[in-house]
Amino acid sequence: MLPEPYVVSVILNTNRRDDTLACLDSLLGNTYSHHDVIVLDNASSDGSVEAIQEHHPGVEIISLAENLGYAGNNNVGIELAIAKGADWVFVLNEDTVLDTHCLERLIEVGESDEKIGIVGPMVYHFDEPDYIQSGGGMLGPYWESSHLAKDEQDQGQLCEPHQVEWVSGCAIMVRRAVIEAIGMIDARFFYYWEETEWCLRATRSGWKVVHVPMAQLWHKGVQRNYVPKPSLMYYNTRNRLLMLKKHHAPIKVWLYTLAQILRTLVSWSLRPKWRDKSAYRDAMWQGLLDFMRGRWGKQPG
Repeated sequence: MLPEPYVVSVILNTNRRDDTLACLDSLLGNTYSHHDVIVLDNASSDGSVEAIQEHHPGVEIISLAENLGYAGNNNVGIELAIAKGADWVFVLNEDTVLDTHCLERLIEVGESDEKIGIVGPMVYHFDEPDYIQSGGGMLGPYWESSHLAKDEQDQGQLCEPHQVEWVSGCAIMVRRAVIEAIGMIDARFFYYWEETEWCLRATRSGWKVVHVPMAQLWHKGVQRNYVPKPSLMYYNTRNRLLMLKKHHAPIKVWLYTLAQILRTLVSWSLRPKWRDKSAYRDAMWQGLLDFMRGRWGKQPG
């Protein structure tokens, strides 16, 4: 009988002590046994480190030297997981809660085909536990990013593992061979679009990305009535364009995307009903300009 694949979960925590503890409770209560956890602590001042050490003494805690965002910070953990000999690396948000069988079902599907390189669970809204947040993601004809079954009540519309173009970055499990072949998360993104680009890089190298509905997880960070901060508009604008550039998007995609950005900027600048969008407009402008300048990483200011 072959040994179980070794899974190392990587969790990034920044002053989210209670959420991280709840995540660890559910993760370490999973039925899958060949598994370790690395928590990356981003200079927390809320007692997170002490609380994790008290409640979960077997969890390895790494203090980060600087804030490199979701992308760069998680790369620290991914590199450590690979050094520990992980067969699969599970990058997990600290504000998630897992079903008891989540890991087991992800590994079962991932190991069913050697060409499956990335798997992700069904992600539900934490505050509405039977409403889907992400059933995996696809890119439209103009490379617009969308979640399957987003905000739909789960009525079994997604019940079997299926190939997708990307899975939610709040819970993404990646095969070691994929990381060795294509590299880690592109740290230039800092935050947003980074998991989509990572998955696209994998599929373009011949790997399959598969969503596993039987593996279930609840995510607190986004709700159905979620209103993002202006900073998200900055990262969305800049990083979407970076992905188009990195993957040599066709001219029709560039024209569509730039027209969409410019139309939004003009509307938010001139139409009175969008006066409350001035902060979003400014963030979009900054994202566009920083893309043109080649300025990556954390949003300036």
